[in-house]
Amino acid sequence: MKPVLNAVIFAASLLANASLSAGEQTVTLNVGGMTCVSCSYIVRQTLAQVDGVSDVDVSLQKKVATVTYDDQKSSAAVLAAAVTAMGFPTTPAAR
Repeated sequence: MKPVLNAVIFAASLLANASLSAGEQTVTLNVGGMTCVSCSYIVRQTLAQVDGVSDVDVSLQKKVATVTYDDQKSSAAVLAAAVTAMGFPTTPAAR
């Protein structure tokens, strides 16, 4: 009986972990107007403050930001709007 119970607990933990990460998404944003290191810093800090964002990588050279976020708390449109509001026209990159 104990091995069956252990198997059930293990399976339940796998399902719980899968549902916790199901909302994690990564999006690449095209960011216009970035011309210097300060610009990329502002973009990074702006995105990091959006609720649900867990990781931000900004490339000044490529003029993109790659953002990992919880899609239950934010969206690509919200992320783009936050950066655009700071003066950097931003759109989600085409896949």
